[in-house]
Amino acid sequence: MNFFKRLFKIGQAEANAAIDNMEDPIKMTEQGIRDLRIDLEKSLESLAQVKALAIRAKNDIEEFTTKANDYEQKAMLVLTKAKNGELEFNEADDLAKQALLKKQEIHLQIENAKNEATSFDNSVAQLEGNVHEIKGTISKWENELKTLKARVKVSKATKNLNKQMAEMDSSGTVAMLERMKEKVQQEEALAEAYGDLSKSSKTVDQKLNELTDTKNKTAEDNLAQLKKQLGFED
Repeated sequence: MNFFKRLFKIGQAEANAAIDNMEDPIKMTEQGIRDLRIDLEKSLESLAQVKALAIRAKNDIEEFTTKANDYEQKAMLVLTKAKNGELEFNEADDLAKQALLKKQEIHLQIENAKNEATSFDNSVAQLEGNVHEIKGTISKWENELKTLKARVKVSKATKNLNKQMAEMDSSGTVAMLERMKEKVQQEEALAEAYGDLSKSSKTVDQKLNELTDTKNKTAEDNLAQLKKQLGFED
């Protein structure tokens, strides 16, 4: 019994150690998940802002391209009017030159907008990767948290069971059962003894009755005498 008691004590100690070692990871994992959700929220906000900038840059490219084409058309128009005699050549050249300068300036803006759009697209791709990674990590940690909580429940149940089994002998349960078993055996033996005595007493009484039952013997003698008087033959 002492061997099993020591065994249960070892199991109990291991269960307690497992719980002590797992309670902190559970709290740390829960806090880690909360922190990751905050990071995810910030990353989604940043992603939305950068996507908005990328969209704006692409819209600027379209707008600048339209303006550049418009200045080119205006330059062509004033030159055409000069050719048709509707405008002085010097004035037409000056206006066409100014329009082309505006077009050149806008082309620089288009190039800047394209560079910005490319940079924003790269940032969007990077942020989308971060968001995906954070979501995957949150999912992984949530699964690990479920596993840890399940292990804690099993460990607590094991601890309680081992504790009960380890305390069975010290609480006198086993000794009480042994005493009850011994008492039942004594009661059974006593009942058997009384049964034997009952059978023995009954046999003695029967023998005494046979020896002392004079009533039946007298009745038989009287019957034989009466038959003799009436002439019955034996």
